[in-house]
Amino acid sequence: MKMQGIPFGTTDWHTIEPTEHPGQTGMAYWRTCQFGDIRVRMVDYSAGYLADHWCSKGHILFCLEGELHTELEDGRRFVLVPGMSYQVADQAEAHRSSTPIGARLFIVD
Repeated sequence: MKMQGIPFGTTDWHTIEPTEHPGQTGMAYWRTCQFGDIRVRMVDYSAGYLADHWCSKGHILFCLEGELHTELEDGRRFVLVPGMSYQVADQAEAHRSSTPIGARLFIVD
């Protein structure tokens, strides 16, 4: 990732209107900022959320609250709790998220 042409700035995430993204079950609420080619999001997943697709986009993801379960297409599973993160490259390993209790994430992609 190359970050260019982005002046210093601050983001008050409370002022950004969330957009709704339904999962197979549950709902994801995204607050999104775009900086050139870089998308930065604060994402809240409702309890019981399960993604409705396998994602092949690369991310750097940091768990702020709750518990995030990530399943890779090859069957491996990981659980993130607050203070943990994961990173994956574009087109590297398809993954999907779920959460039994809800989660708040900070995501850069």
